[in-house]
Amino acid sequence: MEQSMVTLRELKSSDADRMVELANNENVSINLRDQFPYPYTRRDAERFLKLIQVGDQISAFAIEFDGVYVGNIGMVRETDVYRKSAELGYFLGEPYWNKGIMTEAIGLATQFGFEKLDLMRIHCGVFGFNKASQRVLEKCGFAKEGVFRKAVIKKDQIWDEVRFAKIKDT
Repeated sequence: MEQSMVTLRELKSSDADRMVELANNENVSINLRDQFPYPYTRRDAERFLKLIQVGDQISAFAIEFDGVYVGNIGMVRETDVYRKSAELGYFLGEPYWNKGIMTEAIGLATQFGFEKLDLMRIHCGVFGFNKASQRVLEKCGFAKEGVFRKAVIKKDQIWDEVRFAKIKDT
């Protein structure tokens, strides 16, 4: 079996068209917060790329699979007494689902957060219906910390949010 090559790299303005191609998909957007719009346009991609260039609390990366851009992953660092924590977020283009890509990407991002950002805790909230994302986080060593019952609204329906976290080994 051929081993895949998953890498993280800085996002570039030249990623915008491919980002739109992958992100403008209701099957992707249903699993993400509403700030990730659907339909997803070139303007949305440009706005996001500009935001991450100026954001000092955000570490965002392109996910590449065998040298091809396939999605994004990033962390938003918390502040004040939570400054050693960050929230993880990600998306992967649907053609690349179920290939182990996100498992590798989360592992790389988590390693970066613990080693380069000096984080102690990385957490992620997942909609209750998104079982695939929950399994990926568990594979990556994230522990389910709880269920926030009826905490989110998506497509005019109320859903639970499942919270996961990984703590840095000390």
